[in-house]
Formats: sequence, C-alpha cells, structure tokens
Amino acid sequence: MPWPDLLHSRERLPAVADLAEGFATLLQQLGNVTPFELAVAGGRRMATPGLAFLVGYQAALRMLWPSAPLSLGALCATEQRSLRPADMQTRLSDLRLSGRKDFVTAGDAADWLLIAARSEEPGESPRLSLAVVYRGEPGVSVEKLPALPLMPDISHGRLLLDGAQCELLAGDGWDAYVKPFRTLEDVYVLSAMTAWLYGVGQDSDWPQALQLRLLALLAGCAEASRQPPNNPAGHVLLGGLFAQFDSLEGEVSQALCDGNPEWAMMWQRDQGVMRLASAARAKRLAKAFQRPL
Repeated sequence: MPWPDLLHSRERLPAVADLAEGFATLLQQLGNVTPFELAVAGGRRMATPGLAFLVGYQAALRMLWPSAPLSLGALCATEQRSLRPADMQTRLSDLRLSGRKDFVTAGDAADWLLIAARSEEPGESPRLSLAVVYRGEPGVSVEKLPALPLMPDISHGRLLLDGAQCELLAGDGWDAYVKPFRTLEDVYVLSAMTAWLYGVGQDSDWPQALQLRLLALLAGCAEASRQPPNNPAGHVLLGGLFAQFDSLEGEVSQALCDGNPEWAMMWQRDQGVMRLASAARAKRLAKAFQRPL
C-alpha cells in the first residue's frame, strides 16, 4: 500500500454521471495497483460515499476474478432477494444462460457481468457455476431501475438473459465465488469508505486524533485483505474492524456537523450501506468463534 500517497495526496475526482467513464478515469490516474490500493487510494479520491462504495465493490470483484477486464463489472447472484442456490432460477446449459437477476449494482454501466447460474443435472442437488457475459451481447439486456434513497448516484438494474452465450469460470460457483464474495465485499468496501472519510477529514482539518484512528483502521483493513475469505481468524479480525468503525460513529458525525454541510448531508444519507450486511456478518463471526482459529 503506498501510504505516503494516502497521507499526502489531496486529489479528488469530480463526480460524473457516467459511472463507467468515472471509473476509467480513476484507473488511468492510479495506474497498475492492487485491489487494496484501488479501494483505498480510489476511495480517498471519490466525490461521494456512493462512489467510494463502488470503488470498493470493484476492488472486491478483482480479488474474486483477478483477470477481470480493466472496466466496470458486476456480480449478479440475487434472485427474489435470495442468494440461496435452491432459490435461483437462472440456468446454464451448453454455455448459454437464461433467466434474470433482480438487483445488479451499476448493472447498466457495467461492461462485464459475472453470473451465478444453476448447472446441476435433473434430479441432482442444486449446484452453481459462475459465468461471464458482456453487456450489449445478444441475449443480454439490463433494465435500469429507479434510484434508491441510499446512494442515489449509484445506479442498479435488472438483468435479463435469453440464451446468452457465456464464458465459464473454473471452480464451484458457490464455494469459489458467491460465498467468498460476501467477505471480500465487506473488506474492500470498509477500506474504501474509511479512506473516503479520512480524505474528508484531511480536507476539513478534523482533529488529528480522529484522523489517526481512521488510519489505524485502514492499517487493520490491509491485514484483513491478506486473509483468505474462508479463514475463520480473518472473519474475527474483520469483526473487530467493523466494531472499531462503529465506535467512531459519534466522533465522525460530530466532525462532519462542524464542517462542510455537503459532506455531512452525503454521509448522513449514505452511511446506512455499512449496516446492510450486518446480520450476515454477525452469523459469520459467531461461526468463526466456534471454530479453532
């Protein structure tokens, strides 16, 4: 991690409506970086919490699929608000996909889409494969959905697949991709959002003690990023980092209220994204404590 860049950089990219264009500009500015560097250096440079979230999400995708193209992507798994393989109806057959995914982050702007699809033979237990398709190819369409109150600058869409030709990624779709992505997303989104707050603190001259605590949290995130996503010890470490993040809520809120009202408004509106997966994290943490570390 280039810590001097984080400590001394004051660069911030302007918000643009075209998410793909904004991400391409960021990659051009950062050059060849690791996923953790993308999350932290990129999150620091973003104009809004939503854009910082998107950068963390992209970093997690690159940990999931290291050979991902240098463009905006998305993981498409949820159907009817469920991630359970048995609840999924999207099917893979002869390298063609049919079905729908109901909630795809930045789906209308993504260049490539990772699709979790059922691939078991009739009579077998549900089994997932992961395939990649490209937006605009025959049989691939994305319906842009209305903006949400939370992070309204980050679009989301519904993916429709009709016999779309795909490429298959190696490994089990659940064990190698969908399940570990939950942990990877937590690590890299926490990193990006903390870096965004640290950048706001730099620009707003927050108390040094608060800035140092945010830096310490990022140092912990660096260690968490080195843990395999299926490692119980890593889950305990990640639980500690989220507890540390939560403990800063009062100080961060007060510092924002004392500074630029635009920063305060954006954070008040979007900070709930950090609690969306709290129930899943709590279950994962409880299981990790039950297993030998």
